[in-house]
Amino acid sequence: MPTRFYELTDDMSIQGRWLLGVPRDEQGREIEEPWLFTDGATVADSRHLRLPVVVPGSALDFSRAAFAIPVVHHRVATRLAELAPSDVQFVDATVQGQTESFCILVATQLVKCIDDKASAEVEYWREADGRPEKVGRYRKVAGMRVDPLKAGQAKVFRPWGWSVSLIVGEDIKQALEEMGATGVRFTEV
Repeated sequence: MPTRFYELTDDMSIQGRWLLGVPRDEQGREIEEPWLFTDGATVADSRHLRLPVVVPGSALDFSRAAFAIPVVHHRVATRLAELAPSDVQFVDATVQGQTESFCILVATQLVKCIDDKASAEVEYWREADGRPEKVGRYRKVAGMRVDPLKAGQAKVFRPWGWSVSLIVGEDIKQALEEMGATGVRFTEV
């Protein structure tokens, strides 16, 4: 069981890097529910998608398209599937102008693991906020810390209540670094 966890984001400091847009279906229409890829659950409709390049630049092994949707090169997908087969799903995607194979990375685990006391700041939605459907859920999480005991065996996951974050275990971090994956940025949580 990993004892250290990291938020995986794309490294926006890379000069001349590409930026990817909203995933599109085979007919070129933007997908209607992009958050399905970041909800921490398997995506039922996993048909092939297209990703436009909105800012041309160097292709990266890991980047986030619009709505923070993780996009990985096929070699990264292969490695993640070896290390965390029950935690990941891949949706094939063609990136505009690329002959290489890419996919959208879907973390299929949603884990209630945020350590509220160890995190720098957490706020919950309250009834007074006027959003009854959100009461009791996280409104803000800053300086997030993951409780390793609550994370259990998960190696790639989204934290319950704050699924905008993609969390990986230390072994995943090391594997991506060892393979020289471009575009990755890790922040210990």
